[in-house]
Amino acid sequence: MHARREQGFTLLELLIVIAIIAILSVILVIVINPAETLKKSRDAQRISDLNTMKTALGIYITSTATPDLDASVSNFCLGTGITTAQIGYSAEIADTTCAVNVVEGNDITSGTTFNASDMCRYVGTTGAAAIDGTGWVPVNLGGLVGGSPISNLPLDPVNTVATAGTPTSTDLVYRYACQNAAAGNKPSYVFEFNAQLESAAYTSDDNRKTKDGGDNDNYYEVGSSLRLIGTGTNF
Repeated sequence: MHARREQGFTLLELLIVIAIIAILSVILVIVINPAETLKKSRDAQRISDLNTMKTALGIYITSTATPDLDASVSNFCLGTGITTAQIGYSAEIADTTCAVNVVEGNDITSGTTFNASDMCRYVGTTGAAAIDGTGWVPVNLGGLVGGSPISNLPLDPVNTVATAGTPTSTDLVYRYACQNAAAGNKPSYVFEFNAQLESAAYTSDDNRKTKDGGDNDNYYEVGSSLRLIGTGTNF
């Protein structure tokens, strides 16, 4: 009686299996698109962060008898008697002022402006997330009775400005503007946060920048007034 010979895969069969696996791997990478997945994940974080800040400042305003949306920075906010105002950035700006003017929205007090002489707020990297009014959002959330609703200020997942002193809409940073007591029919104690989104899922398939109710389709806008910072791409 002859012993049965055990047979393995031939070289050709192994090559065919390897080729199939390689093709399936390529298809899987195309379908998953890891770069787009990462962008979408960062965008989801941005949307969550800005809504967190909206809630935190809302709690601050309703829990404070005399709210001050620029508690630690003189004339940061728009408002009555303020001729120039600033924009806060979650990323460190290399210059204390930016090189361009920024269009004002329709909700600001007449006569105030974001101009190149006093537009950007500089905050060092190590203190940007502070909630005591010294961070990139100059509101003392830590002074609330019962404590701050957040432990630190969120920063953009990328959080960089490509050109020092001249941030634009392509920079992946958070932006903050505010208005304290206002004159006439302009709203008082309101604020606006802006962010840039980068994924196709949130800029094409479901364009959050055009659906947020704001006045600038170049940014994702959140806040109690979406008409503080106006149109444009130069901030």
